[in-house]
Amino acid sequence: MRKVGIISFVGIVGTGLLLRYTIVPDEEKMLKSLSPETRAIYERNKVQRREQHDKIMEQIIESAKSDKPIWKKMSENKGVNIKNEKQADTAPTPQNTPIFTAPLPTAAAVSSETADALATQNPALLSMLQGRLGSLIGAPSGYIDSLPKAVRERVDGLRCLQQQHTDIDKKLHLEIFELEKKYSELYAPLYARRTEIVQGAAEPTDAEKEEGAKIAEAEKEDAEVESGITEVPEDGEDAEEATGIPEFWLTALRNHPQLAELITDRDEGAIKFLRDIRLVYLSDKPGFKLEFEFAENPYFSNSVLSKTYVYEQSDVAGDLEFGSAQGTEIDWKPENDLSVTVETKKQRHKTSNRTRVVKKTVPAETFFSFFATVEEPESDDDSELADETRDRIELDYELAEEFKEKIVPCAIDWFTGKALAYEGLDEEEYDDGFMDDYYDDEDDDDEDDDEDDDDVDDLSRSAKDAAEPPQCKNQ
Repeated sequence: MRKVGIISFVGIVGTGLLLRYTIVPDEEKMLKSLSPETRAIYERNKVQRREQHDKIMEQIIESAKSDKPIWKKMSENKGVNIKNEKQADTAPTPQNTPIFTAPLPTAAAVSSETADALATQNPALLSMLQGRLGSLIGAPSGYIDSLPKAVRERVDGLRCLQQQHTDIDKKLHLEIFELEKKYSELYAPLYARRTEIVQGAAEPTDAEKEEGAKIAEAEKEDAEVESGITEVPEDGEDAEEATGIPEFWLTALRNHPQLAELITDRDEGAIKFLRDIRLVYLSDKPGFKLEFEFAENPYFSNSVLSKTYVYEQSDVAGDLEFGSAQGTEIDWKPENDLSVTVETKKQRHKTSNRTRVVKKTVPAETFFSFFATVEEPESDDDSELADETRDRIELDYELAEEFKEKIVPCAIDWFTGKALAYEGLDEEEYDDGFMDDYYDDEDDDDEDDDEDDDDVDDLSRSAKDAAEPPQCKNQ
């Protein structure tokens, strides 16, 4: 029995070794698969890569062990010259051919330019260096501990002063926030008046119209300002029936490059019912709420969609930073749910060859994803999904700041297009996929569902594709 076990073990090991040598290519086989030019470059640089690695690691270890300040120790080291200055021959050899685009000036911290070169030409070495250097970040160099006791006590005194400075900074930022709240009360009557005019509840006074006309005339003389408004004749049936300023907020949001990326053609129908966007400061904690008021519409039953942002105060600089956000659950009406699309497909069975019609609901790109609550991943979660979620949260905070600082205070300038000039914005500066992080999770789910289908042929296009595909465009 023991012999049988030994024979089985040997057989397994032998099979593994056989697969190892037959399936996994060794260096020689790998080189044979390369083109002659690539193989020659590899051979020339092989020795140089090893030498470069050894030199960098020697200086990193030497610097970590030194009692001198890191900057001082590094300034004493000579840069790693990956070219052999004694070699006069200009022909490419392992001694005179650099493996990076430029020599490393020091082995202290890998600079951004060198890191880019490493990532491009030797990603394995870059990864290893980042791991080694990561363990040194924040670690004491030993320099402070080597100072005389009297000097160390003076350093501690400066630390105390710096903490007092930070405490004052915290009070400063809190007072600035309270000042914002105070002035928001002064702005409130202007915003209320704006809402009345936009919704048609009131007309501007003669004085308001006269002063506004002067401003418009001055803007026309400014070549950099291009109004997004097209003048139409005053007489006519449409002029008589128009109430307030139709599609005011839709036009303003469409003129903002980042928001234009989010708004699809399907969203426009719902956003036309947007009556007002309000900024409300929180009374019990640092933070604010964005309120989107909608008229009764066929898309959802909510009259107000809101999103609340709470600040946290930094212990380092004392400034207020975004800490958390809470959105609104939208009560969609089934027939007009913009957050999903229904795809109808024909699925064929592999063995019986019979077909069946399958309807599948899939997430859809929509501006109203802004109102979703996105949970922050755990700090130690370094998965790809966690990184994508953090990117989405960061974009969400950026949009919140845009609404708070620009859209709400200067809505008329975004409606006319004037804001594009003084904000220095140009739609060409934004890539087509600028806001893709808002939709990455939805796209991934859709791809997973498609992989589960067997021999699927489209029976008809989805409700999303049946209409014109959503396009993000500026006015």
